[in-house]
Amino acid sequence: MSTVRVNDNIKKEVVPILDDLGISLSEAINMFLHQIKLNNGIPFKVKYPSVNNFSDEMKEALKEAEVIMKHPEKYPSYSSVEELMEALDEE
Repeated sequence: MSTVRVNDNIKKEVVPILDDLGISLSEAINMFLHQIKLNNGIPFKVKYPSVNNFSDEMKEALKEAEVIMKHPEKYPSYSSVEELMEALDEE
């Protein structure tokens, strides 16, 4: 028997799904480990999320961030949170 540390937040989200499937968390972890053995590696691709999976709002935010990074001189910068808050209050 082994002990595995699991992030509490993800556990809270996953356990109800596993319960609906009739699988305990321990059984799911064992299934995962068996799949690693059968596949001689992680049984799925490990990669950064695709931009295609982001919401339209997130895609727009990423585009805006790229523009800001290319032309930082066109945008204000702040040396502290207090300075930022003062600027926001002035608007």
